[in-house]
Amino acid sequence: MWWIYALLSALFAALTAIFAKIGIKGVDTDLATAIRTVVILILAWGIALFKGGHAGIGSLTKTNWTFLILSGCATGLSWICYFRALQLGKVSQVAPVDKLSVALAIALSVIFLGEPLTIKNAIGALLIIGGTIVLIF
Repeated sequence: MWWIYALLSALFAALTAIFAKIGIKGVDTDLATAIRTVVILILAWGIALFKGGHAGIGSLTKTNWTFLILSGCATGLSWICYFRALQLGKVSQVAPVDKLSVALAIALSVIFLGEPLTIKNAIGALLIIGGTIVLIF
């Protein structure tokens, strides 16, 4: 079942690139990111409230809070850079380079989380890196 959500994530990420490229034309990218963030904030809290997920907020630990905040900061910085890259480049170049994050996530998961690096993951990461290099040049 996880792969269905992963495919939907990929679809929505692709649509994000297309919609953003059209939406940022002639707009400051930081303003565009701020608007996008407000929309996501409303949507995410709406879903959490509707599904009752907000009830667990009191059980979050200091570690949960720390790393969720760090994750939010990383997401925000990623979006700011992504929107600026989209404004300066083509979606067909920016979006695939952005997906280099997959190879980086694999490497970081091995280093920081102690996840095993399988031959399949290593080959996949190397192919992503190779594809990214081809698209850059």
